[in-house]
Amino acid sequence: MASSGLLLLLGCLASALLAGATKVHHHEFIVQETPVKRLCEEHNIITVNGQFPGPTLEVREGDTLVVNVVNRAQYNVTIHWHGIRQFRTGWADGPEFVTQCPIKPGGSYKYRFTIEGQEGTLWWHAHSSWLRATVYGALIIRPREDKPYPFEKPSREVPILLGEWWNANPVEVIREAQRTGGGPNVSDAFTVNGQPGDLYNCSREDTTAISVKPGETALLRFINSALNHELFVSIASHKMTVVGVDASYTKPFVTSVLMIAPGQTTDVLVTMDQAPTRYYIAARGYVTAQGVAFDNTTTTAILEYDCGCTTELGPTIPPAFPTLPAFNDTGAATAFSAGIKSPRKVEIPSPVDENLFFTVGLGLFNCEPGQLCGGPNNNTRFTASMNNVSFVFPKATSLLHAHYYDMPGVFTTDFPAYPPVQFDYTAQNVSQSLWQPIPATKLYKLRFGSVVQVVLQDTSIVTPENHPIHLHGYDFYILAEGFGNYDAEKDADKFNLENPPQRNTVAVPVNGWAVIRFRADNPGVWLMHCHLDVHITWGLAMAFLVEDGYGELQSLEAPPVDLPMC
Repeated sequence: MASSGLLLLLGCLASALLAGATKVHHHEFIVQETPVKRLCEEHNIITVNGQFPGPTLEVREGDTLVVNVVNRAQYNVTIHWHGIRQFRTGWADGPEFVTQCPIKPGGSYKYRFTIEGQEGTLWWHAHSSWLRATVYGALIIRPREDKPYPFEKPSREVPILLGEWWNANPVEVIREAQRTGGGPNVSDAFTVNGQPGDLYNCSREDTTAISVKPGETALLRFINSALNHELFVSIASHKMTVVGVDASYTKPFVTSVLMIAPGQTTDVLVTMDQAPTRYYIAARGYVTAQGVAFDNTTTTAILEYDCGCTTELGPTIPPAFPTLPAFNDTGAATAFSAGIKSPRKVEIPSPVDENLFFTVGLGLFNCEPGQLCGGPNNNTRFTASMNNVSFVFPKATSLLHAHYYDMPGVFTTDFPAYPPVQFDYTAQNVSQSLWQPIPATKLYKLRFGSVVQVVLQDTSIVTPENHPIHLHGYDFYILAEGFGNYDAEKDADKFNLENPPQRNTVAVPVNGWAVIRFRADNPGVWLMHCHLDVHITWGLAMAFLVEDGYGELQSLEAPPVDLPMC
């Protein structure tokens, strides 16, 4: 009797220790209007808890997040936890009308999910209209208590969120573009942690400053939160060692410049081995579209040595400025991308069950009769598509709700596996008969556990462009990238089957292609779209419908009781 009691006690203690290894973090996000002054002007912007950027969430791998989002703003809102796998918890993913209906003004919704098998830097952001311009924040996932980083522990860790600022209401900016069919006004500034920096009017006093000590090594967690610009980033006189991207560790490599696409994150180690003064961290756009307006400004933050010593190299001396690539330096972007690899040999999912080929790019719709439109050609409207389908989001329900309850008429599952017409995708003069896609809500159905390979091919319709393609609910391996038209026979030799990088967002090269592969082991409806927000607005998106597998652990959870209704 005594021994059985002891065994019971030991079992309880073991369970308690096991339960204590992970935590449940509770947060409340109040979405509200907040007055903010930037570039000499005050605007009421939409924020979370009055903060811009919003709160940084810090967890460990294995922890659970419970975030109650209360909408006190005038717009519908959802929150997307960018890069979180959301195993079986698709209802918490957040894209509006895909996995949920929006949280209406005055409403609330409690996102609940567990973080499994992911470490590093992710982020959260609004996934409704252009609210992401100001509603975003960092999501830091550290290893479990008993697990170290795969590199020497840094002296300090600093999230650096790169953003985009309009001297206008971003929601009205995109609404005006949708009304006219033309391109939206470009942003007035880029920002670092919400501040434009020294090179903009009325901004010098509030420039983001990062205090460091001589000789220490800091982990800088870069996040590109900008809506519509890929960004080059550099630090004056300092090298950066890349150790992680998109919450996946990488084989360390040294670089003087980063190229980060919207949605992507990049973790770098920086050793403070320079003279104890001040150095600029600077970022500006990497722009590949031809003849398109863009924000050509440069944002800065300051890396400020705190040595506790007297020096003449203080605030009176301007910080050193880094060398940044030209805005259209595709060579620099390509070299950076080529340096990113997994830290060791990986088991790549195989054999391939689904071989898919998706074209991605822009297009034009003819203007409605009697309507004056602002597109580039003969009274047209900008659009965008994948495999000639311009994605139409439902308005009366979400795709996941319609799938779970088997509701007819909301979507079809006939998204094409290949372009309906094969052509010279990167030719300078693509026939204008191919410029008009078909508006539709088409999904592609995947069997649970199937191995999926997707060729993402840029097209030169309207203009070729580097497109950051983000897949919800999954990480994937980037097996290869290249320029021109993908050739299955010739380009298979370029595949990295040893240590390809693992990401959730791939920057498909301008006038080129990328090949990604993943295993469809997460049931639900998962959006894949361009993370340039103007392009998803125009329809550069599709969604995978991953069927349930066998048993509870391979099936989508039931919807939460407080899931918003349309």
